Amino acid sequence: MEVILKQDVDHLGYTDDLVKVKPGYARNFLFPNGMAVVANEVNRKIHAETVKQRAFKAGQIVAEAQKVASSLEDVILSVPAKVGEKGKLFGSVTTQNIADILNKMGYKVDKKQISLPTESVKTLGAYVASLQLHREVKVPVNFEVVEEG
Repeated sequence: MEVILKQDVDHLGYTDDLVKVKPGYARNFLFPNGMAVVANEVNRKIHAETVKQRAFKAGQIVAEAQKVASSLEDVILSVPAKVGEKGKLFGSVTTQNIADILNKMGYKVDKKQISLPTESVKTLGAYVASLQLHREVKVPVNFEVVEEG
């Protein structure tokens, strides 16, 4: 039996995928939970239009993410931190610190989109974080940890 998935289903497929499943699985799990619809002619036409509209919107989102990425390529962030002996920080620099600085600069960024080279930065110096603006758009963000003064 062919079904169109309405949402991501583990080990089966992603939203808007056309998949073949056993009839019992569809009737007893997918349909009652609202995860899929039967892939009949009417639903296929609706599905085709939905995919077309989502592709257009996704294209716009990717273009916007690429524009933001190109504006961030040459930016070097300065992250102030309290420093003890030998350049070691009191605490650490985390993704939240970088997200806060980017938000103050006018970029709408969530800390979950940022990944640091290590779990946390605990010394002064220059580093590169990775910012994932979209599934397809990833940009390196240069930042420097400086002494708070």
